[in-house]
Amino acid sequence: MTAETTSRDFESSPLSVVLGAKNATALEKAFGYGTVGEFLRHFPRRYVEVGELTPIAELPFDEHVTVVAQVVNISQRQMHSRKGFIFEVTVSDELGDAGQQLKMTFFNGYQARSDLLVGTIAMFSGKVGWYQDHLQLNQPDYAVLDEASQADPRPIPIYPASAKMPNKKIRDLMAHLLEQMTQENLPEFLPQELLDAHHYPIRHQAYANRHAPRELKHAYVARQRFAFEEAFLLQLSLAERNRQIGTQHSVARPRRSGGLADKFDAQLPFILTDDQQQVGREISQDLELDHPMHRLLQGEVGSGKTVVALRAILQVIDAGGQAALLAPTEVLAAQHYASITKMLGALADPGLFNEGEGTGVALLTGSAKTAQRREALLGIASGETGLIVGTHALLGEQVRFAELGLVVIDEQHRFGVEQRDALRAKANDSVPHTLVMTATPIPRTVAMTVFGDLDTSTIKHLPVGRAPISTHIVPMQLPGYRNRLYTRISEEVAKGHQVYVVCPRISDSAGEQGVLLATYEDTSGQSMSVEKMLELLGGLPDFESIRVQGLHSQLDSNDKQGIMDDFAAGDIDVLVSTTVIEVGVDVHNATLMVIMDAERFGISQLHQLRGRVGRGGLPGTCLLSTWLDADHPSVNRLRVIESTLDGFELAEADLAERKEGNILGVQQSGSQSALRELSIIKDRALIEKARDDVRALMAMPAWREKYPVLLATTKNWVDESTREFLNKN
Repeated sequence: MTAETTSRDFESSPLSVVLGAKNATALEKAFGYGTVGEFLRHFPRRYVEVGELTPIAELPFDEHVTVVAQVVNISQRQMHSRKGFIFEVTVSDELGDAGQQLKMTFFNGYQARSDLLVGTIAMFSGKVGWYQDHLQLNQPDYAVLDEASQADPRPIPIYPASAKMPNKKIRDLMAHLLEQMTQENLPEFLPQELLDAHHYPIRHQAYANRHAPRELKHAYVARQRFAFEEAFLLQLSLAERNRQIGTQHSVARPRRSGGLADKFDAQLPFILTDDQQQVGREISQDLELDHPMHRLLQGEVGSGKTVVALRAILQVIDAGGQAALLAPTEVLAAQHYASITKMLGALADPGLFNEGEGTGVALLTGSAKTAQRREALLGIASGETGLIVGTHALLGEQVRFAELGLVVIDEQHRFGVEQRDALRAKANDSVPHTLVMTATPIPRTVAMTVFGDLDTSTIKHLPVGRAPISTHIVPMQLPGYRNRLYTRISEEVAKGHQVYVVCPRISDSAGEQGVLLATYEDTSGQSMSVEKMLELLGGLPDFESIRVQGLHSQLDSNDKQGIMDDFAAGDIDVLVSTTVIEVGVDVHNATLMVIMDAERFGISQLHQLRGRVGRGGLPGTCLLSTWLDADHPSVNRLRVIESTLDGFELAEADLAERKEGNILGVQQSGSQSALRELSIIKDRALIEKARDDVRALMAMPAWREKYPVLLATTKNWVDESTREFLNKN
């Protein structure tokens, strides 16, 4: 490879050119890597430092440690319960037989069996456990220390590895790759003034420091540089996307005095909250512009997002456009349709030949009867229907709008970018305005990282009439608490109220079918199902006169809707359901939410479910049942839910628990724009810094001409799938 080889050429080179066909094939099978750049971004997950032989007697129990020791004994035995073997290594902290000893256990340790011979000095890293009266490390990471590594005690990188591609092999291949890397074939693309301002090394040096640091501090600074690089490239990509959006044309939809929007405001039976009014002004101003609105509207369950969206819809209809409200389920679409037509009253009636005061409102779902579907399609195509509420059925080829001006998407995370884009594409000659609603609060760092400068509006305060919800953990292994749970349900019904009972699954496996549960004793360690709960409640004396009904996704659409209608009408006392009721079910008389095996749900999901009660001015209660011991890590999630009603605080906790994953959508393992170093949990300050730097860059005249390599790198960094994600999001 010549010195004239460009960064693009070097990084896009097949691994076989640099590492040979055999090694390249092994890396592709292990990690999916095919190019030099992909393997270079296979960063160590941590490092261990070489030191003196470690005193084994001083090792802290149940903590992660690094031990430098000599192998004094090895043995192997077959596993009884399954195929394979256990390779055991005994090490000593003194050369000879006098030292303290520690055992290591490797399951199917083919590589360990090859590397760890008697007399070998190696560094082991793992958690100290206890087995058969002696300390041990289970499946530890290790690095064999040769004379050179003992004489030059640099930190040793520990990589994500596999059985056929162990750490030592990765280190050897990476060392060979780094020998081929130069400043000429891996040039810098970040502006030098940025590197100077933040004290970051140039790119090829950062790779060397990340994979083979002389000191740990060098690896840390290199990691910071690559995290900043990812944040900067992402922010620059988002800024470029937003610049392009600003050039798109959309029909301005100014508010018309005396129109439907004004009439709707005049007939509202309540006063909008300050948040609702402020958000309404922000959306209204966006709609008056001739480039498309892209706004995210977030707020708690019951915060009044639908009213805000409806006011925007009426403004668009007043200005000659149509609006489509896309909901994720038929139940939610039907509820939106019912609540909107109720709020509109006479304004939902366009009258014969459009001579009425209102506008047509239609519902279109996959289960709509032929006549209903035909009527809805005709109203949409003719323009008589100003608002169409529906599910994925709105995306069908037969759905044609006269003039689509606004797309409202409820619960964005439930739709793929292709589905959302398909609806927007139904506008004629211009791009429709888009309003996305979510009841799952998005942490600021997520919004800032994923959505860039996407306009975000937040309704933080609940309207008057929303009662507080108290939340309590119920330890089911204690009989008193378990019995009290069921009594509490019957007491709530006796007060004239209704109850949700949510289970994590619909039914049991075939082996569990037909088991009669007189008590809940037999279900410890198993998740409660809708079928089991119905059977259990049916056998309790207190429930003989209580009307209990089950609901889940496998029921026919009409049956599901019928059950929901009966529950809303008060004809069902206790609704035993899966999470099908998580979004959109609004029953004001429901005051108690019982979530069985609550540890099986995520924080955001638990918060969504809890928001189903306390919606009618009556105080709500949420009971989180669990069979887990109080000190189990999963119970911490329940304590977080128990401690606060702040959705944004919970969203941050949820993010910390789940980690961010790949926030750019589903990527191939070798995707250039997968975020490998940037953490939106740990790197908040760095993300802020990158966004400020991008703003300063874009404010410079002719920056694209001044930094052509940066511009080219940004375009290459965002691969096609990520570009589509950013453009459609």
